[in-house]
Amino acid sequence: MSSRSLNKVMLIGNLTRDPNLRFTPNNTAVCSFGLATNRTWSSDGGDKQESVEFHNLVAWSKLAEICGQLLHKGDKVYVEGRLQTRSWQGDDGKERKVTEVVIDNMIMLRSSSGYAGGGSDDGGDGETITRPAVRPTKKVSTSKKSEPEEDKGDKPAQDESKEDEVEQVEDVSDDIPF
Repeated sequence: MSSRSLNKVMLIGNLTRDPNLRFTPNNTAVCSFGLATNRTWSSDGGDKQESVEFHNLVAWSKLAEICGQLLHKGDKVYVEGRLQTRSWQGDDGKERKVTEVVIDNMIMLRSSSGYAGGGSDDGGDGETITRPAVRPTKKVSTSKKSEPEEDKGDKPAQDESKEDEVEQVEDVSDDIPF
């Protein structure tokens, strides 16, 4: 008998509200926002049906800061994470529960002000929309690197954890020959 288990969520949808970025007492960033996913199908009679699911998402640390800065209501994103259920006692004394997706990866697919990234996207009506091409201009490291032990002096200790690098991109749609 195997003791393995899996708690993995992958979603593509649109933000239902602007992200809410805040900080814990220990100064750890936490960002929460809503995501809507749609499902369409045809009924036995050939009628097009649609349903919407709403998801509560939470990001922590550096990813929380990035989500708080870059995401806006209406943006289309891809997220990966895990399900987590929290419970607490409300002001009325009743126990409350909420199930959230704690994300550990996010990719912007399309912003509410235009498109992000490269490639093409289905506009929903079968029309293919080509996004403007982008190229990296420089990488910005989000990691905090500590100085050698002898150079620290009176400086406060820094977190030595490695974080992902964020690429800044520029629009090069004027470079496209068509």
